[in-house]
Amino acid sequence: MTAPVNVHATAIVIGTTGLLFIGPSGSGKSAVALHSIEEARGRGLFAAMVSDDQVLVSEANGRLISRAPKSIAGLVEVRGAGIVTVETIEAAVLHRAIRLMEAPFAERLPPGEERFEVLPDRFLPLTRLPLFTGATAFSTLIAIHPELLHP
Repeated sequence: MTAPVNVHATAIVIGTTGLLFIGPSGSGKSAVALHSIEEARGRGLFAAMVSDDQVLVSEANGRLISRAPKSIAGLVEVRGAGIVTVETIEAAVLHRAIRLMEAPFAERLPPGEERFEVLPDRFLPLTRLPLFTGATAFSTLIAIHPELLHP
């Protein structure tokens, strides 16, 4: 296992898929992650938070593993409301990075096979998640990745 690297992101699991929400501070990573967990649970799926704001990522057996730093394990920042306690799991394998996108969108279609470099020379497939008025981020996420509903 490689030494963990602290990545500014939020990590969750839906079903058996580990998602790493990336983007600048204030972009909505925590809110979308919390909403996705609740929506997934409402559909009868397993869903859990791994870590918010800081994710320790290491490589083991060719997989990228996410964990929370001990100092923030079980905590999530709800912007404008403060730090809250949430149920978390200790670790999860990451499968995909999710970048939140706000309108107006510069491009109608993303580049093909876009990737995010999590660790040096270690990449995750990247999904751009557009945030639309009138649609939940989770409904858009499952429209792009319907396999999340059928782990």
